[in-house]
Amino acid sequence: MKIEHFAMNVENPPAMADWYRKNLGLSVVRQSENAPYTTFLADNSGQVMIEIYNNPADEVPDYRAMNPLIVHLAFVSADPAMDKKRLLEAGAKEESDARPDDGSHIVMLRDPWGMCIQLCKRGTPMLGNVEKR
Repeated sequence: MKIEHFAMNVENPPAMADWYRKNLGLSVVRQSENAPYTTFLADNSGQVMIEIYNNPADEVPDYRAMNPLIVHLAFVSADPAMDKKRLLEAGAKEESDARPDDGSHIVMLRDPWGMCIQLCKRGTPMLGNVEKR
């Protein structure tokens, strides 16, 4: 099995989708113009998507108050320092910037709606090194 998408109930799906498209390189696969504004965004591999929507039947989590270790979206970054600078200029806020002993560079940011996004440059890349089952 492989992951198709990860879904999040968010406060403003159209604005968030636009920001993710412009700043994180995601592509809109499907988008509803009407409530709940469901939007599927794919990464540049075309193999993984996130779904964002606003469903008032349940509360939108307070992402701003959540510890980044509870939930975050992690992106591979060839240059986390450059991407951090660019995303901060686009309205993100920094949570942490770490360089573990394994040669990785891990940056944690919050998007303008408080969702944590992580920029990962692993000392030893993890994707592509997994056996298919």
